[in-house]
Amino acid sequence: MNRVLVLTGGGDCPGLNAVLRAIVKRASRERNWEVVGSYQAFDGVMREPTEIKILDENAVAGIHVQGGTILGTTNRGGPFAWPVKKQDGSLEHLDRSDELIRKLEHLGIDAVINIGGDGSQRISQKLYEKGVNIIGVPKTIDNDLSFTDFTFGFQTAVQTATEAVDKLVTTAASHNRILILEVMGRYAGWIALHAAVAGGAEVCLIPEIPYDVNKVLERLRKRFSGGKGFANIVIAEGAHPRGGEMVYQNEGKEKKSGKARLGGVALQLKEDLKEAGCEGEIRETVLGHLQRGGTPIAYDRILATQFGVKAFEMVLERKFGEMVAYKHPDVISVPIKLVVQKYNLVDKQSYLIRTARGIGISFGDE
Repeated sequence: MNRVLVLTGGGDCPGLNAVLRAIVKRASRERNWEVVGSYQAFDGVMREPTEIKILDENAVAGIHVQGGTILGTTNRGGPFAWPVKKQDGSLEHLDRSDELIRKLEHLGIDAVINIGGDGSQRISQKLYEKGVNIIGVPKTIDNDLSFTDFTFGFQTAVQTATEAVDKLVTTAASHNRILILEVMGRYAGWIALHAAVAGGAEVCLIPEIPYDVNKVLERLRKRFSGGKGFANIVIAEGAHPRGGEMVYQNEGKEKKSGKARLGGVALQLKEDLKEAGCEGEIRETVLGHLQRGGTPIAYDRILATQFGVKAFEMVLERKFGEMVAYKHPDVISVPIKLVVQKYNLVDKQSYLIRTARGIGISFGDE
């Protein structure tokens, strides 16, 4: 009996369960293949006792409509940075990758399918370089993985953000206010850009286009006349002014280690606009984890299912060290090594940016 281990790492994301279901259902069509799931990414394999479970068709029946992941997930630790508390209470991170590989061999694992974002695929590449038969499946609401047109979960996050813009428009109009919506995306502005275009925002601020607060204020003033008017701003959590830095929820060691959480840019923008002379009443809303949860929309269920089937077929074809990718209209595979070399950022010359400018959306740069 051949065994494939599947796991979900990083942040949760709409569509994860649809991938798991697709892998299991595709594997069930082959003889002598068993799918095993690890709880909370690789942690389930490395823990004692081991936390893994057999995934058959009964275990995944109907889960494609559920948000989150039935295997749980984590964005901390991992085989190359396992956290261990020292006697003084501080943490040190140990490389347990060799131990993980021995356990995979002991469990009779023939291949691994790692479903996750940039951090998870960096782990995939390092394990592949150490000899693990591993396949990557791209997962992130941020859409920041290269070599794939879209990642599943992104469109659901955009739908949630767009619905938030729609709701805030009515409040802004009723009270003659400026409402700022802060959305996720880390270093990429995909969610903010799509939600701003779909929701009809007046201003969209993204990390790829540093903004001038005075240019933003200039655009807002055009929306108000005689004290009447309203405006909606969508801002990505990683957006920042020209010459300025991104806003973090935490500083110090966590920021230096790369584990700092972005957040608070909407409030910062509000304060900067007031300081620049904005007379309008401003309110900010942080959408936060609402973007990550809930039922995946049909698009993401379909894309996730395609990814799951392709991932298992890549196992059969022994295309290890590669990641599933969507290049319209095909689902293909690309080397993970190439994927993790750069982020998929919004191209400032893209047609969607041109479209946004064409309908009058300001990016605070001109």
